[in-house]
Amino acid sequence: MQTIDIKNLKANDIIRKCVHCGFCLATCPTYQLLGDELDSPRGRIYLIKSALEGRDFSQQSIKHLDRCLTCRSCETTCPSGVEYGQLVDIGRAFVEQKRPLWQRVYRYSVRQFLTTPILFNPVGRVLRHSKVRGASIKPLVKTGKVLLLGGCVQGVLAPNINHRIKNILAKLGYETTETPQKQCCGAIDQHLSASRDALIKIKRNIDAWLQVEATVIISSASGCGVMVKDYPALFDESDPYYQKAQHIANKTKDIAEFLVYQDLSRLNVKQVNISYHEPCTLQHGQKLGGLVDSILHSLGYQQMPVVDSHLCCGSAGTYSIFQPKLSKQLKINKLKNLTASNPEMIVTANIGCLMHLQKGTKTPVKHWIELLEA
Repeated sequence: MQTIDIKNLKANDIIRKCVHCGFCLATCPTYQLLGDELDSPRGRIYLIKSALEGRDFSQQSIKHLDRCLTCRSCETTCPSGVEYGQLVDIGRAFVEQKRPLWQRVYRYSVRQFLTTPILFNPVGRVLRHSKVRGASIKPLVKTGKVLLLGGCVQGVLAPNINHRIKNILAKLGYETTETPQKQCCGAIDQHLSASRDALIKIKRNIDAWLQVEATVIISSASGCGVMVKDYPALFDESDPYYQKAQHIANKTKDIAEFLVYQDLSRLNVKQVNISYHEPCTLQHGQKLGGLVDSILHSLGYQQMPVVDSHLCCGSAGTYSIFQPKLSKQLKINKLKNLTASNPEMIVTANIGCLMHLQKGTKTPVKHWIELLEA
C-alpha cells in the first residue's frame, strides 16, 4: 500500500481489521434503501482502499462515499472493531481534491454559513424552533461547577434546551459556564473534509476549556458530544495536544451521562405520552444506547418500542443538505415508526435530529431534557 502520511497509515490499520463478514450490511441505512454493495460500509471500505492505493477512483466512487451518513451503526454491529467513522473521514479527505470545483465551493459555503455566527444567526432566528421558557435560576447551594457546550447552531435554533439544562443544574447545586457560539466543536469542518480548519477550532477549544474551572464538560447535543470525545483520535500520540485532547475527552459527558447519577426527585416532570428517537451519535458514536430510555423509564414514562430504532433519521449533520432525497426517505421511515403509537410528543437528544424530524410532522419534537423542569 502506498503510504503518504500518518493518516494513511492509520487508514491501513483500520482497513486490515475488516474481515468482510457483511454483518454491517444489515444495519446500514443506505444499503437498506439502495441495495447496492458500494453503498454499504464494506463496499465503501473497498473504495477507500482503492483510492489510497492509487487505483482508479471515479466521480461515481465519490458519490457512494457521500451517501454514507457516518451514523456509525456499522461500528455497533462490527465484530472486529473496525473504526469506520475515522476511516471514512480519512477517505473523504483524500479524495476531496478530485471533486468538481462547484462541489468544493458549495461544501465550503455551507460549512462557513453554519459555523459563522454573523452569517447563520439572522437565518437561524427566522427558523427558530423554540424560545426560552421561564426565568433563569441560580444555585442556592453550590456543589460543583460544569462547562456546558453552547453549540454553533443550537443556541439560536432552540435556546430553551440549554436554558432548561442550566436551571436543572442550578436546582441540583451546580454553577454553569456556557461556551460561546464561536467555539464550534469542529464536527462540521471535520466531516466535510476540512480537517485543517477543524483542528484550528479544536486546538482553540482545548486551550480555552482547559482554563475553565469545571469538573465536567456537558454536551446537550449528542453530535457535538461524540466529536469532543473523539478529539484524541485526531492527534498523533507524539503531538503535545494529544494528552490535552485526552483530558478534555475524559471530562466530557452527555447530559444523560451526568444526570443518571443525580437525584432527579427534586425536579418537576412533565407527564406526556412520548416516543423517543435515539440519535446515532448517542447510541453508535458515544455507545450510550438505552441510557436516555432508562432515565425516562425511571421518571415514569412508559414507551412503546420503536421499530428500527437503530437506524438513522437522515439528518446526520449536513447530510440532509447534500443528500436531500435519501435524507427525506429516511425521515419518512423514521417518523412512521416514531408515530406508530400516536405520541403527543417526540423527544430526542440532538438538535440536528430535532430540526429534521420536526419538518416532517405536526407532532411536537423536543429535546428530552425539556420534559424536566427545575
